[in-house]
Amino acid sequence: MRYLGIDFGSKRVGLALSDESGALAFPYEVLQNDKGLLAEVARIMTEQKVKLVVMGESKDFGGKDNAIAKPAEAFKKALEALTHKKVEYEQEFMTSVQAGRNYARRPEESRGTGVRAEKRRSHAMLDASAAAIILQSYLDRTR
Repeated sequence: MRYLGIDFGSKRVGLALSDESGALAFPYEVLQNDKGLLAEVARIMTEQKVKLVVMGESKDFGGKDNAIAKPAEAFKKALEALTHKKVEYEQEFMTSVQAGRNYARRPEESRGTGVRAEKRRSHAMLDASAAAIILQSYLDRTR
């Protein structure tokens, strides 16, 4: 069974896919959070034969809904209605920070070598990496 992981943000939405066995999660794509988002996610779900969606549940340090929780819940309900697939929440806490650890520091030898520009380009997949962390957490917990 293939799973889709979602890291929902106000500007960008990271997506991750599991392997066919549902054991491992991999960063897949980052989409803009715009009017075409719902249709694009539904298209990817059909194309990739996704059976279940796992979405990060946004909470603050106190365990209360944060600012993105209401729009995320609206997106979750709309996605379920459109695709007739279940969307489950997985606790999300600091996943973007976790995913960004690889991008936080640049090696000393990178100054003037073009490595910095390469890191900036790879930073584009940060939200998809956060989605993979969310999805992997769910897969590990439910297997």
